[in-house]
Amino acid sequence: MLKRKLTASLILLLTVCTASYSAEKEDPVLKAWSHETTAQTKEGDQSIRIKATYYSNEYVEALVVSEAEKNLWTADEMENYKYTLLKNLNLGETIPFHIDMTVRGIPMYAQPFDKHVTMMVGGKKYTPVDYDRRFNFKILGSRDGMVYFPRYDEKTGKEILAGAKDVRVIFDSSISHALSGRGDVIWVWDLAKDRGQIAGGRAADRLEADRLIKRSSKIDAERAELQKKLDELNKEYKEINSRIDELQSD
Repeated sequence: MLKRKLTASLILLLTVCTASYSAEKEDPVLKAWSHETTAQTKEGDQSIRIKATYYSNEYVEALVVSEAEKNLWTADEMENYKYTLLKNLNLGETIPFHIDMTVRGIPMYAQPFDKHVTMMVGGKKYTPVDYDRRFNFKILGSRDGMVYFPRYDEKTGKEILAGAKDVRVIFDSSISHALSGRGDVIWVWDLAKDRGQIAGGRAADRLEADRLIKRSSKIDAERAELQKKLDELNKEYKEINSRIDELQSD
């Protein structure tokens, strides 16, 4: 489980999310990467609206440009904003989604939230590696936050979205009374339409450097652990051979 601290960086991310939704009203590109579903019980005692936004390359690029134009940023200011956005979204390691929901009538209890939402790519399902813990508490009115899925397959180490045609997010119908009568909510994002290019530029290079440094540190720790194990085996090997020599000399 990724450990995310409630620091100024997270506050900044929440500010970024708020800015993205206000920008959606004006930018069709931003709006295109969001899906929304509404439902209610037959009795009408609970209604729910759920909206999910996928941070695609195109979405991130459009958001950066929109904010830069609105704030009249210089090229350096735009790159700094982009770097901060990419880092706080943890795009180097996760696939982030912003979830916004409104519940009316009977409150919704979704604890544990990560058991009710999954991501599907290429027929394989993935559970969140992290999410806003506020989703675990009683929800009545509006609630929004981030949900993060793994970017790399735990077993193969390969990027999950590489070569994929689409990415899907599924909300289990058991998450609320309003959804239980209509079935699971399934949203599909067509990756072929993702024409953005966030891989280039100084911001992306800085993010890649951060990821490589973190990966290098992890490898160093693994090498130290393996070396410790090897030293123990070598010591045992010498002791065994020494004892064999003693026995053969008798």
